[in-house]
Amino acid sequence: MEAERAFHSLVGDLEYPMFIVTARAGREPLGCLVGFATQTSIDPPRFAVCLSHRNRTFRRGRDAGALGVHCVPADAGELAELFGGETTDEVDKFARCAWHEGPGGVPILDECENWFVGRVIWRADAGDHDVFLLEPVAAHAGTGEGEFTFHRAKRIDAGHEA
Repeated sequence: MEAERAFHSLVGDLEYPMFIVTARAGREPLGCLVGFATQTSIDPPRFAVCLSHRNRTFRRGRDAGALGVHCVPADAGELAELFGGETTDEVDKFARCAWHEGPGGVPILDECENWFVGRVIWRADAGDHDVFLLEPVAAHAGTGEGEFTFHRAKRIDAGHEA
């Protein structure tokens, strides 16, 4: 379809920040690199993240009560590669990076100074992803460094297809 081709051309040229979303399923920490995310409300504060149905973070963590959302610093290419280019189906990502437990046991990545944990207040199928609407319950604002962006992430060989 012409409209679909034009749409993919338009959104493929957008530049936006990438995030690493973390969750916990029982004792298992989960995490993946995501690009589909945005603030949806100022008052009350709300943020939406989308997780691919093919991703282990979605498959194992879709019923998590809270998700961690990490702003990926521009100089954290290896971390972005780990969470975007590997799958926890094959690799223990959390054994390869520094992290600690945050609110509700949600993994917090030490390399990401800017993060929040959000309580999942709504979830819906959005195509090949589910959208999770989050209400922030904890946050940390560190430095105002640059962000790891979509066009840099496009060079990562994905651990799973979108």
